[in-house]
Amino acid sequence: MHSESPARLIRIEDPLDPRIAEFTAMRDRDLAGRGDRFIAEGRVVLQALMDAEAGSRRFVLEKALILENRVDGLGDVLGRIDPACPVYVAGREVLDAAVGFAMHRGILAVGRHLPASSFEEFLSGLPEKALLVAACGIANHDNIGGIFRNAGVFGADGVVLDSSCCDPLYRKAIRVSVGAALRVPFCRAGSIGEMVSALSAHGFEVAGLSPRGTGALSSFEPGRRLALLAGTEGEGLPADLVSRIRTLRIEQAPGMDSLNVATASGIALWHAATRMGRTRA
Repeated sequence: MHSESPARLIRIEDPLDPRIAEFTAMRDRDLAGRGDRFIAEGRVVLQALMDAEAGSRRFVLEKALILENRVDGLGDVLGRIDPACPVYVAGREVLDAAVGFAMHRGILAVGRHLPASSFEEFLSGLPEKALLVAACGIANHDNIGGIFRNAGVFGADGVVLDSSCCDPLYRKAIRVSVGAALRVPFCRAGSIGEMVSALSAHGFEVAGLSPRGTGALSSFEPGRRLALLAGTEGEGLPADLVSRIRTLRIEQAPGMDSLNVATASGIALWHAATRMGRTRA
């Protein structure tokens, strides 16, 4: 633990100060992507980032920017930050002008993701008994955040994303996941075909979630290694892929087309995690 003192906080008086350049016009920059860097927003997400930095070593907290009237209530959080990490403080007017909008919760940080060097390395590091969510074509940040939240709640070992999925470290996706995007390991895996082939080679049964699945989820018994494959809403999973993997449907009342993909992943994860002994009363 590090003790926090007012002397450590670095005062910012100019919204164009280059030391906080990563936060400037944050909304626009977020849409453009940041490579392995991302914005953490709010106390819960900042704490998740620090937990991930200390535990998994998959993330680094690079700097923080705090609204001055939030500092007094953050003593325990600020005290955990490495002394080498700069912590900037600004008034409301300066912070709003720098960020570009007022809905920022007064607690912002820049984090950096340290991903596995390859999908092969990621898969090789998983336990013998493993549960994954494999996401295909998920372009909505609310859905990707929801999938990560479900994966965290039901004890999945990770989330794998094909090349067309949106960024789980986008600010909104992290917020919707309630920080789970920083807690649940994830990896990009190229195309969906490459993803499924690699998973199969590592002993995973790949089960696709589809309203037209040939098997009922309620009667499905997972083995030692399972990857639940979730596709984009509307088109769903590619037809050529569905024809060569096990597919599962969630039984539902007639009259509606299908569940939201995040909701479907949550139900399927609950079922699999319960039968794999990952949940408790």
